[in-house]
Amino acid sequence: MMRPMFSRCASLRSVSTQTSRTLLGSWHSARSYSITPETASTSKPLDIDPSKLVVEKTTKPGPLKKPEELIFGANFTDHMLTIEWNKTTGWLEPHITPYQNLSLDPATCVFHYAFECFEGMKAYKDKQGKIRLFRPDKNMERFNKSAARIALPTFAPTALIDLISKLVKIDSRFIPEQRGYSLYLRPTMIGTQKTLGVGAPGSALLYVIASPVGPYYPTGFKAVSLEATNYAVRAWPGGVGDKKLGANYAPCIVPQREAMSRGFQQNLWLFGEEEFVTEVGTMNFFVALKNKETGQKELITAPLDGTILEGVTRDSVLSLARERLAPEGWKIEERKYTMAELDEAASEGRLIEAFGAGTAAIVSPVRCISWKGKLVNCGLQEHEESGEIATKMKNWIEARQYGDDKHEWSYVC
Repeated sequence: MMRPMFSRCASLRSVSTQTSRTLLGSWHSARSYSITPETASTSKPLDIDPSKLVVEKTTKPGPLKKPEELIFGANFTDHMLTIEWNKTTGWLEPHITPYQNLSLDPATCVFHYAFECFEGMKAYKDKQGKIRLFRPDKNMERFNKSAARIALPTFAPTALIDLISKLVKIDSRFIPEQRGYSLYLRPTMIGTQKTLGVGAPGSALLYVIASPVGPYYPTGFKAVSLEATNYAVRAWPGGVGDKKLGANYAPCIVPQREAMSRGFQQNLWLFGEEEFVTEVGTMNFFVALKNKETGQKELITAPLDGTILEGVTRDSVLSLARERLAPEGWKIEERKYTMAELDEAASEGRLIEAFGAGTAAIVSPVRCISWKGKLVNCGLQEHEESGEIATKMKNWIEARQYGDDKHEWSYVC
């Protein structure tokens, strides 16, 4: 049985010493996170303060699965991090508690108006047993942008990184030591105000859970096939496709299921009458081709125009390409390009390779794209599962994630 969370009064007026003692000492009923805060005070709300962390470790540690039995996102560690916020006080004291259910009123605004955003990041164990995060500052930057876009509170990035590090250390036994395995971290923020009124939430909950994971594709590092999708749109100008909101993901499942029913693993999202290439599934998309006029090798991805998610892996691929491929004569570009352009490059033998890039898979090589009743070959030979650039990127990024390549991107907890 999970230990129930402490109960909370419906109205938060102040956080006095006596109130704090009461809140920390009362664990007799399910803790309700749905609250109705009062009007904002004139005082400056508090930011997240790691020094006020309250830790309650589980008395019933869960069993560890064999690494080869792990299914992505299906198993969770013993503990979770929770931090409440209300517009009167700001961020309250952080808690690390045993992993448990949340208690939310049916009228909580997250259920009705999708006040929810999240991040995806990983913790790794290096050869010396040290725990590392990969570019957590980029995740926190995007997390704050997502929260601000849907009227949820922002926070000091370093404070949350500090708290996530503490959570990861407490649950470090769940991090597999084998290469390709890690601890997937899911920071999440939801609006918790109990109301059916449409407006900025007066209260919120930030929580972090962790899941030990192996390689994203259980069949191994193999190329996937895509269906070019123009009948459904993932994101549009002026929308929120560049933010990591839960509301962006659910509408993509039906098109993916339709693509899978026709034998393709993912959608390649096209946009507009021109059929601009945007993203693949839930990943950013890269193509390597030879320029038609000059013959120069180019690595291309769509620009951050408000419809493209600012992927941490995307930024890592671009940075590594400018650092290591540009000196070899490659041109690295962030520009708009169309499916017709890819088809032409493929038919002329100029399309070298294509791959998706994201936290879960790092890179995902692409074999072919179904478009207008034909298959566009993306440069791989029948016996090949990955192109040279995708393979290099996977190896380069993993070297920094696991601390083999000493670099500022790797944050030691």
